[in-house]
Amino acid sequence: MSAAPPVISIRGLSHSYGEGEQRRQILRAVDLTVAPGEVVVIGGPSGSGKTTLLTLCGALRSVQEGEVSVAGRGLNGLSADQQRELRGSIGFVFQSHNLIDALTAGQNVVMSLLGRFPPAQAESMAEAALESLGLLSRVDAFPEELSGGERQRVAVARALVRSPELILADEPTASLDNASAAAVIESIKEAARRTSCAVLLVTHDPRVLPIADRSLQLDGGKLFEHAGRINLRSVG
Repeated sequence: MSAAPPVISIRGLSHSYGEGEQRRQILRAVDLTVAPGEVVVIGGPSGSGKTTLLTLCGALRSVQEGEVSVAGRGLNGLSADQQRELRGSIGFVFQSHNLIDALTAGQNVVMSLLGRFPPAQAESMAEAALESLGLLSRVDAFPEELSGGERQRVAVARALVRSPELILADEPTASLDNASAAAVIESIKEAARRTSCAVLLVTHDPRVLPIADRSLQLDGGKLFEHAGRINLRSVG
């Protein structure tokens, strides 16, 4: 039986910011593949391009140089509408929870399912996602009534509830206490195991390392694979 195609396939990816003398190259000929069900953690100093790499994989910015394919679809040259469509198959988890203040925890999660499932089914799926993160009792709470850790776990539930093909996580545990971080980490790992979604996670948090199938280092715009412990330090 042939192996399943990678969820992320990147070849020769380079990216720069600015123009003329102010132009700064942030990524340099990066190659990367992430298989279904694989959890890849990327460390590296602040400013090394980790978030840029993540946003390029998530079709949140356009590819300048090189080739990027996500879930079997090339990202090069996509229109804004095509990028938006592709993002529908990706679960995003950022350091900032980005919840809608006027909606309850349950309603925030249901928002990810609108137009895809009947309302009753969407509510049931949202409750199951929140229960998996220990938040079923908070389903009717508004963001202002939740702790920082609870808000972030709602954001994770929102990303996982659709069973996406890919989860992109940018510092998802940075502001969490140990108990909340453990719940988030375990939920991401369980989603990868249960649904075979790929996970690309960038972080400075060593608590994330136990769930990694591979640990990579991004430094000087280049991506390196490490057999041992990676450097997760922020240096500025």
